[in-house]
Amino acid sequence: MQLAYNQAPQWVAWRLGGYVDLDDDQGPRAREAIDAWFRWHRSTQLPDYAAQLARLQSQVMAPTTPAAVCQWETELLQRADAALAQVVAPAAAIAVTLTPVQWQQIERRYEKSNEDWRKDFLQPDLRVRREAHLERNLERLERLYGRLDAAQQARVAAALAASPFDPQAWQQERLARQQDTLQTLRSLAPEGRAVPAATAQAAVRGLLDRWVRSPRPAYAAYQRKLNDHNCHWIAELHNSTTPAQRQHARERLRGWEADALALSRRP
Repeated sequence: MQLAYNQAPQWVAWRLGGYVDLDDDQGPRAREAIDAWFRWHRSTQLPDYAAQLARLQSQVMAPTTPAAVCQWETELLQRADAALAQVVAPAAAIAVTLTPVQWQQIERRYEKSNEDWRKDFLQPDLRVRREAHLERNLERLERLYGRLDAAQQARVAAALAASPFDPQAWQQERLARQQDTLQTLRSLAPEGRAVPAATAQAAVRGLLDRWVRSPRPAYAAYQRKLNDHNCHWIAELHNSTTPAQRQHARERLRGWEADALALSRRP
């Protein structure tokens, strides 16, 4: 975690450059904004994450409920809101300088990203798709709890088979968000006139909000249904874990807490 986090500013700058192909003026401004965001995140958010992980260490040793699992998701969304709020001003400042050529570059990168996404989540063979979905979930769960036994793996498989998860709905939402992003960016750099900073920031803030919470009622309802299902089966799985598995989870969380604290103290 520490290695990945310390390299994250360079990785984000590289990814952004790949999507937008920033020019000689935009590139340094973007890197400065990214470095500033990580300094803010390191000093203010990582200590909060560490405190949250410390609380979870005691909770993971006891049985849980679907409501408790969903509460953790609510807290994560609140932290995402805080992180995105810090992006608004610098993102708006760069967005108003983008050119039609750069919008086209973003569109091409979206096409490549969508192709990769379809390979991972929309395999034509439904059996292969389900197996990949199960494998991804087992990998995440075993990272926390250690090895799941056969009965627990069967429980996860049954929960996923009954899940309302719909990769096609997710794909349509991704496409809608991409178009929303492109339309917003184009509106911020109209030919022949400048957009006021306050207007640009309001547009970016609205866009980020729509990324986190879909404005499309059908997808928002689907997300609520999926989240509710996930909270129930994750709680049931947790309550089936052994003392050794919960201790494994506790040690893993303690390690993440230590990483967050160490990173927060680095200048």
